[in-house]
Amino acid sequence: MIRFVLAALAAAFFALPFTAFAQTPPPYGAAIGLDAAKKALAAAEAEAKKNNWPVAIAIVDSSSKLVVFSKMDNTQHASVDIAIGKAVTSNNLKRPTKALQDVVAQGGGGLRLLAVPGVMPLEGGVLIVVDGKIVGAIGVSGVTSAQDAEVAMAGAAAAAAK
Repeated sequence: MIRFVLAALAAAFFALPFTAFAQTPPPYGAAIGLDAAKKALAAAEAEAKKNNWPVAIAIVDSSSKLVVFSKMDNTQHASVDIAIGKAVTSNNLKRPTKALQDVVAQGGGGLRLLAVPGVMPLEGGVLIVVDGKIVGAIGVSGVTSAQDAEVAMAGAAAAAAK
């Protein structure tokens, strides 16, 4: 089953229009540590609270395993799985999920992405890059996709800061 999923993921990835993937993504690095993940989570939560946005926030390591998670009060239930899905998708495809959302929005061959199991092509998942290497990703869900991304970027920036 794993081979099938990986084959489907690879097929969909390579069938996508390459304009959204023109830039070579950074390589994977060591997994984000718990302290750095907590720092990212705190920054993301602060951004969400500042704007009164009830969100779920998921941070995965470079192997897409969940490190920390937070669900703020009054966050819709569906946002839990969506936030995790955005983080995993961003990490697995080495792209912000906004790039995938844009490919799907173009229609045509980009719609194949919707058939790949486990892919969440909605803005709000961003990579956490430290010293030029992917150490994980953060996914946020609960408000608009652009607002989710704003919260995620605040968290990713905090994790990358020295």
